[in-house]
Amino acid sequence: MRNLTPLFVAGILAATAWNVQAQAVSWNSLQYTRSEKATVTPANQKVGPSAQFDFLSRHTSVPAVGIGNARILDVPVTTIEDSVGTEANSTFDISVYGFIKADASYDNSRTNPGNYVLYVDREASRRNDNEFNLTANQTRLGLQLRESSGSDIRASGRLEIDFYGNYADENKAKIQMRHAFFEVNWPEHQLQLLAGQTWDVVSPLNPSTVNYSVLWNAGNIGYRRPQIRLTKQVAVGTSGSLELQAAIARTVGHEVLGAGAPSETGEDNGYPTFQGRVGLNLPFLSDSPTSLGVSAHYATEECDTSATGSSMTFNSWSLNVDFVQPITKSIVVAAEAFRGANLKAYLGGIGQGIRAISIDGETHGFDNEISSRGGWVVVTASAAKRIDLSLGASVDDVKDGDLNQGDRTINRVVFGNVVYALTERAGIAIELSHWRTGYLDSTDADDWRAQTALTYKF
Repeated sequence: MRNLTPLFVAGILAATAWNVQAQAVSWNSLQYTRSEKATVTPANQKVGPSAQFDFLSRHTSVPAVGIGNARILDVPVTTIEDSVGTEANSTFDISVYGFIKADASYDNSRTNPGNYVLYVDREASRRNDNEFNLTANQTRLGLQLRESSGSDIRASGRLEIDFYGNYADENKAKIQMRHAFFEVNWPEHQLQLLAGQTWDVVSPLNPSTVNYSVLWNAGNIGYRRPQIRLTKQVAVGTSGSLELQAAIARTVGHEVLGAGAPSETGEDNGYPTFQGRVGLNLPFLSDSPTSLGVSAHYATEECDTSATGSSMTFNSWSLNVDFVQPITKSIVVAAEAFRGANLKAYLGGIGQGIRAISIDGETHGFDNEISSRGGWVVVTASAAKRIDLSLGASVDDVKDGDLNQGDRTINRVVFGNVVYALTERAGIAIELSHWRTGYLDSTDADDWRAQTALTYKF
């Protein structure tokens, strides 16, 4: 079958443009502006040159940091302004943004999945099985929608995709929906309602890595999922703020038993996931405020254990702390820590959520939730006008007693990278990282990874 990805993307843009044109009373000239959230390195979106290629804010009040992906992500976007009607004094803006990114990487051991790293494969049978990967799958395309009606209520939305969809040949990438949400703001009341798919409320930061997976399954938890979220801002003194967030989200999970009882574990439970966060921003060491947040989630999954309807229920929970401390105008320290159980859907527990009961290699039941703890820390600095540096480490430590023989017990990473802005839109990044993954009753597997990324933003 012919690859329909290009046609699909073109269809999105064409349909959007047609919709704007059909409603327009008059067109203003096409103009270039800068994305509101791309001109700084938002710590709430995940910090530093890391997100260097992931600049969508996680909608928290963690202070913006003007270093790191500031240059890489300060992208001009095309804005089409549509004057819907002079009587209503209403406008509708569409901003197109994104980047083209080519990643080349060398690993001296086999990693999972390869284009990016989540952990190192067991080396019992093939030690130091080196690999080389080259991909453009992280290339990104997004639409930012804004409505301005002159009223006390403001609405906006975002649609964003990349090409890391599942089960595609390396030269026939598939679309993956990253974000599809809209938000309604009441500025006078400092209140926001968000609906759609975007980042989790919990663990709202991202470390500054060139590696696409930003230390997932290695100490950084939190992903994107459908949700309905409410955010309230409260002023603290003259320069501080308190942020309260609560959300219900889709419980994501899927387990299949060898006995033939498929189970959509999140859907079967009949309840959503509950997420919440309390964040405090106060000036401390510099003009940019220190940010400290505490977040948590709770969910249950129902696992079918037979084709006749019997099932077991398992909990998923996490308790998390996030911290951002600007040291100077050019140096920022960011960190997160977590503890929880059954975190597979949150990219914790090194990709392990519920222990399976295996007989002759087939899953015939489930035993218990797999507990884990971990975190990460990154120091990001602007070394010169065009250069940003990051140095960090992370760990995901799984409770051995919750595992079967051969399961992953610990995943540790140390990394450093340099990001250089060639021009306003083109950049190059180089990263060196060391990965060590431990296996229960087996030797550790380790990998040295060298990666470079060339990016052109638009």
